[in-house]
Amino acid sequence: MGVDLIAGGRNKKTKRVAPKSDNPYLKLLVKLYRFLDRRTECKFNKVILKRLFMSKINQPPLSLSKLVQFMSGKEDKIGVLVGTVTDDVRFMDEVPKLRICALRVTETARARILKAGGEIITFDQLALIAPTGSNTVLLRGPKNSREAVKHFGAAGVPGSKAKPYVRSKGRKFERARGRRSSRGYKN
Repeated sequence: MGVDLIAGGRNKKTKRVAPKSDNPYLKLLVKLYRFLDRRTECKFNKVILKRLFMSKINQPPLSLSKLVQFMSGKEDKIGVLVGTVTDDVRFMDEVPKLRICALRVTETARARILKAGGEIITFDQLALIAPTGSNTVLLRGPKNSREAVKHFGAAGVPGSKAKPYVRSKGRKFERARGRRSSRGYKN
């Protein structure tokens, strides 16, 4: 038996070297940051380029409330996020004046940032302002806040915190043996 090369037998490098997306604007950004990575001696552009290749799961959105929290005391710097900035309706405080660079900003989040006198720039504008990433704060969204992550692991096993896939959350659903002391035992 030989090595099945078609099935990726000898493929040792499995990281992405280009985005899977066909978005022409993303491809132009990749072209720009490839150039900056090659011509500048800084890790910032390398990180941005790597994150531009990432899948949607690895580009989690960041809420406005978390953005304000991470940028507190750094208002003079530019917050950089390779992903989406979303609005947080629970966040009632006044949004401070921020300078943000992101791939995408939702309409309501954009309105709140601009109303506070803030500024939203694109990655090509950032390349002109800070080609080496000086005076920037590199941010990331919470990757493990997806609903699917809550179900990882074996549900119903002693000591497990995994969320079971249940049709409905009520009295009749997964509330019998193993879930309460009065019905046999409780894990």
